[in-house]
Amino acid sequence: MAFWRVPLDAQEIQITRGEVHIIDDRCKGCGYCIEFCPKDILQFSDRFNRKGYHPPVVARPGECVNCHYCEIICPEFAIYSVEVHPATALK
Repeated sequence: MAFWRVPLDAQEIQITRGEVHIIDDRCKGCGYCIEFCPKDILQFSDRFNRKGYHPPVVARPGECVNCHYCEIICPEFAIYSVEVHPATALK
C-alpha cells in the first residue's frame, strides 16, 4: 500500500519480534488464538493433546510481532509469546 506521506520517525521505529509458546495439554482447541492472530501465524495441528483436542502450532514463526493477542484471548492460558531480541533472532 502506498501512502502519500511518511511519518518523520519511520526509520526509528523497530518492529518487535516474538516467539510463541504453546502449552499443549492446557489447550481445549477453541481456535481463538488462530482466529485473532493479526499475522495468521497459527494453525490447528493434526495431532491430539491429552484432552483430545487439536492444539495450535506455529506455522510461520518468523512473522510473530509479539502483540500478545493470543495470550490475552486464550481462556485456558495455554499460549504466550516472548520478545526475541534482534541479536538472538539473527542466529
